[in-house]
Amino acid sequence: MALTDQQELRYARHLILDEVGEEGQERLLKSRVLVVGAGGLGSPLLMYLAAAGVGTLGVVDDDRVDMTNLQRQIVHRTEAVGHAKVESAAETLRGLNPDVQVLRHNLRLKADNAESLVVQYDLVADGSDNFDTRYLLNDVCARLRKPLVWAALYRFEGQLTTFAPWRSKDAPCLRCIFREAPPPGEIPRCETAGILGAVAGVLGTMQATEVLKELLGLGDSLSGRLLMYDALAGETRAIRLRRDPDCPTCGG
Repeated sequence: MALTDQQELRYARHLILDEVGEEGQERLLKSRVLVVGAGGLGSPLLMYLAAAGVGTLGVVDDDRVDMTNLQRQIVHRTEAVGHAKVESAAETLRGLNPDVQVLRHNLRLKADNAESLVVQYDLVADGSDNFDTRYLLNDVCARLRKPLVWAALYRFEGQLTTFAPWRSKDAPCLRCIFREAPPPGEIPRCETAGILGAVAGVLGTMQATEVLKELLGLGDSLSGRLLMYDALAGETRAIRLRRDPDCPTCGG
């Protein structure tokens, strides 16, 4: 596919990057990314992927916009309160970049629908807010060999990595690090622990960067490394992750 004159203007700052160029931009326009969760992480993630020209964005969320979301979920506007998040997100993304097709999945990801949904996309980005979804995505993506760009938030902190355990004998999945989800209530949710809104923006934007790197084959993947961000200390550090040979998802 050849870029139109309007696309050459829109993506001009990508095109002058030797690492992206016209070929890379065309690759992005052909790419399909599934974003699970249109909340604190999903909002900046979706907006930067749309701005970058990722051609098809699937958005999974069964929630509706609440006034308390607006402090950090920047893809939604005040007038969207009460509306389905997938509809609100799609409207914002259409206004941001009409090149992008937004597929709205107004549902909760479950064992009976996850695989048929994930298989339609090149890559999955996890911006969900519950452990059931996170572990389900991990297992399905590992089985289908779909890269999973994963992030998590807590108060003033965030974590980010990419799970692609088929790439090397040392690359782990989520269950290699945390075999099972913690007991209910052990880790407070956002509505009880709080979250500095801009921290969601930082992690969601970093997550978008890792998605674009994966799609374009640029730089070093975070597979096998966990990036940890501490807003109060102003520090970012990475720790090495290893595969658990006894992992029920990717071990052996």
